[in-house]
Amino acid sequence: MRIGLDIMGGDNYPQAPVAGAVRYAQQTDSEAVLVLIGDLDLIHRELHQHGASASDFVLVSAPEPIGMDEHPSKAVLSKPQSSINVGLRMLREKQLDAFVSAGHTGAMLAGSVLMLGCIGSVQRPTVGTLVPANGKFSFLCDVGANTDCKPDHLLQFAQLGSMFMREVMQVQQPRVALLNVGEERKKGNQQAQQAYDLLEQQPGLHFIGNAQGWDLLRHTADVYVVDGFVGNIILKYSESLYDYLKPRLPDDPEIEKFNFELVGGLPFLGVAGNVIIGHGISGPRAFHNMIQRAVDLCRSQLLQTFERAFAH
Repeated sequence: MRIGLDIMGGDNYPQAPVAGAVRYAQQTDSEAVLVLIGDLDLIHRELHQHGASASDFVLVSAPEPIGMDEHPSKAVLSKPQSSINVGLRMLREKQLDAFVSAGHTGAMLAGSVLMLGCIGSVQRPTVGTLVPANGKFSFLCDVGANTDCKPDHLLQFAQLGSMFMREVMQVQQPRVALLNVGEERKKGNQQAQQAYDLLEQQPGLHFIGNAQGWDLLRHTADVYVVDGFVGNIILKYSESLYDYLKPRLPDDPEIEKFNFELVGGLPFLGVAGNVIIGHGISGPRAFHNMIQRAVDLCRSQLLQTFERAFAH
């Protein structure tokens, strides 16, 4: 198993991704081979700082960084030697089993669709986040990849999220809810009402109806479906809650579960490759957990499940 790691991505590159890779290699008994993709001089320097040997990793040159202020699709097209391009190209050519990056999210999303394509009949791949509640996790999608959605897009988000929770998170029969402004089936805007009808009629989907904002922390469902505009607002609000509450309740284990670094990153579901997207401010701990998430994703064979489900 070969896991590619973008060394040039995120606010804390190259220190954080290299430190995370070294930590994973030293602390984890895994069959994964870590492929570090980036400026080779920077990688060697950071490995030396940690007393790690380059021979413990595979190093691949990708000297062009993509800045956080660059236009996503233009950056992908104009910088073939960027770490994101090189990593996605290696994934497409089966030289990697998964690719992990905390770099430019827009470039990762655009590059994944352009270079890998979508699986079968998937119209819009989705990215989600894990929401802790009552000792368990729920999956909220979409959280920013798709700000304008049609009802049938929300249906596919539900299918993708449900398969992710079943195959990767080991939830036997994931409960799916549509995030809405009320529980009644005719609540919400036209998009929500039409999506409700589609979700209700979809065979094999354990749809339990509408859920409201307060249900997120009650673990009412295992998968919450919403468009990326609302989902991104919820994501950033939940992250701000951790920043606000942690200094006031530093020893509370429930508060610590909201720390994004515990999860690290999550897959871009629906593209034809195992792509893990992390937070731009990720530190070594987050990168360590991103790598573990990629390993778990490969072991689950989620891609094959998607291919069977969306073959037509």
